Amino acid sequence: MSAIAKRSSVSELTHQILEMGQTGVYRESVFEALAPLATKKQIRLAIAHAKKFGLHSVASLRDAELGTYYQVDVAKYQSLKHAITSSVVTDDEGDVVAKLVDVTLTVKLMLATAKGLAIALLVSGVACSLVGRQQLGLGLLVSAASSGGLWLLQKNVARKII
Repeated sequence: MSAIAKRSSVSELTHQILEMGQTGVYRESVFEALAPLATKKQIRLAIAHAKKFGLHSVASLRDAELGTYYQVDVAKYQSLKHAITSSVVTDDEGDVVAKLVDVTLTVKLMLATAKGLAIALLVSGVACSLVGRQQLGLGLLVSAASSGGLWLLQKNVARKII
C-alpha cells in the first residue's frame, strides 16, 4: 500500500483529535501523534474541523514549546459525534466560492450541451424527412424528443443552482 493510500481522511483525523482532546492535548502532541497518518496541512484542517464539534483552546495552559492546549466540550462532542463523517471539510471560504462557481459553470455547460444536441437532432430529423429518408428522420426526431426531455428534466433539477 502506498504512503498516500495510508493517509487518513480529515474526518477520521478529526475523530482522533476529539478523542485525544477529551483528556486534554497540546497542539504539538497532536502533530506528533498523527504525523505517521497525515500531513501537517491535513492535521491543521482536522483541528479546524474539530473546533466545530467541541474542541476549544485553553489560553491559560498555552505552552511556549508545545503550543495551544486543547480540550473537548464532551456534551457538544457527544451530541454532534454522528455528524463528523457527513460534514464538509474545506480549506477556506475562498475555496468554497471557487468550487461553487465551478459547479455552476459545469451545470450550465451540461445544459447547453444537452440543448444543442436536442436542436441538432431535431434539425437533422427534419432534414432527413424532407429528402425522403423517413425512417432515419423519424429516428432522429424521436432522439431529439428524448434529448429535449432530458434537457428539460436537467434544467428543472438545476434551477436552484443557476
